[in-house]
Amino acid sequence: MVLTIILLCALPVVGVLGFGVRSYLGKIKLNSAEARSHRILQDAIKEAENKRKELLLEAKDQMLKEKNILEKEMRDRRGELQGIEKRLIQKEEGLDKRLEQVDKQEKILQMKEQETQEKEEELHKEFERHRKELERISGMSSDEAKNLLLKNLENEVRFEASRLINKIDEETKRTAEKKAKDIIIGAIQRNASDYTSESTITTVSLPSDEMKGRIIGREGRNIRTLENLVGVDMIIDDTPEVVVISGFDPVRREIARLSLERLIQNGRIHPARIEEVVEKVTTELEEAMLEEGEKAAYELGIPGISKEALYSIGKLKYRTSYGQNVLSHSIEVANLAAVMAGELNLDVQMAKRAGLLHDIGKGSMVEGEGAHALVGADMAKKFGEMEKVINAVASHHNDKEPESYEAVLVQVADAISASRPGARKESLDTYLKRLDNLEKIALSFKGVDKCYAIQAGRELRVIVNNDIISDDRAETMAREIANKIESELKYPGIVRVTLIRETRIIDYAK
Repeated sequence: MVLTIILLCALPVVGVLGFGVRSYLGKIKLNSAEARSHRILQDAIKEAENKRKELLLEAKDQMLKEKNILEKEMRDRRGELQGIEKRLIQKEEGLDKRLEQVDKQEKILQMKEQETQEKEEELHKEFERHRKELERISGMSSDEAKNLLLKNLENEVRFEASRLINKIDEETKRTAEKKAKDIIIGAIQRNASDYTSESTITTVSLPSDEMKGRIIGREGRNIRTLENLVGVDMIIDDTPEVVVISGFDPVRREIARLSLERLIQNGRIHPARIEEVVEKVTTELEEAMLEEGEKAAYELGIPGISKEALYSIGKLKYRTSYGQNVLSHSIEVANLAAVMAGELNLDVQMAKRAGLLHDIGKGSMVEGEGAHALVGADMAKKFGEMEKVINAVASHHNDKEPESYEAVLVQVADAISASRPGARKESLDTYLKRLDNLEKIALSFKGVDKCYAIQAGRELRVIVNNDIISDDRAETMAREIANKIESELKYPGIVRVTLIRETRIIDYAK
């Protein structure tokens, strides 16, 4: 019982003591945590301060580096400017010196000019004095004395010249004619060339008559596109499996023939495809012309001809003169001139070169003006040929005087090649000139882009620029072209003038 009472009394005391001990221990822990947090805070502040100092130092270093770089750039720029300024000052000083020299020279020239003028006046006075004295002594005027002297000299020169000419004639007649005939006959025998006669139509074979409808196209758009692009007339008639291409320009006919054959082979025929094929064939034909020129120069053994000249030579394959192929004619002239030059101990290479180039102007007569010999001479000069070759080209039809024996041989060879039996047809050349004149008349009108004489000259197809020529103006222009043809040309039958004004709008879906 007593023990129980003691225990009951001790319990509150123990509780109070436990609470006190626990409070004391908690306060000790709290103080320790506060001290630790204070230390952490101090450490963080110190670390932040150190970091700030480091950053400041790095920033100062970076600024110092950039300052040094800028100062170096400024020094370099300053040095460059000083160098430029120095050069400008030197140039200015040089110019001043030159100006001074020019001024001095001008003054010297003026003085010399004045002295020369004074001397001329003195000489003129002295001459007049002597002339009057001579007139007084001779009893004749200066004009009378001059005429008398010239007449005496003329009589003496004529007498001496006639005597010399007679002597030369007697000496040369014995041998010249025989030797010339031998040389020409030998040259002709050693050079065998095919005779070439060109016509104004080309035929293209078709796999079947069904292809004619595809070539014509819906409402004739395919054949019209091909005719307008190339400048020929496509004749599709009752002749089975044949299309006839008509045109006086062989290059256009060849482009039309190759284009039509490719379109038939491919099978796809429409305006866009036709334009693509015609453009490609035109490019390939230009390359073929260059190859033909290279082939001709190689066969003749003529080195050093420029690429432009070779291209112009190759164009001659598609040109004719009086029905004779101009490239074949030029090769023949080159061979003939070379053989004759060899017989006469002249420059064989120069004669051969001039012979090949002598008709080069015929391939570009559309681009030039005047006689084809003079046009060819200008082209040869542009191609860097020597003066003798240029003169031989210019003089082969006596548009200029020949300045060398080789130029005369080119004249002779040209005449031989042109006069050989079957080589030429004069009527064809007249016909081609008439067609060319038709096209020139149309091109003389403002706003005409292209024109083609087709159907053997019975139709003139004129394509105008729709931005310049209106519909009303187109009708008037067609009549004006027809009137000019009537007044300037002579031709059989009638000539139909077809004027085309076409608006073409193209866009692309991407």
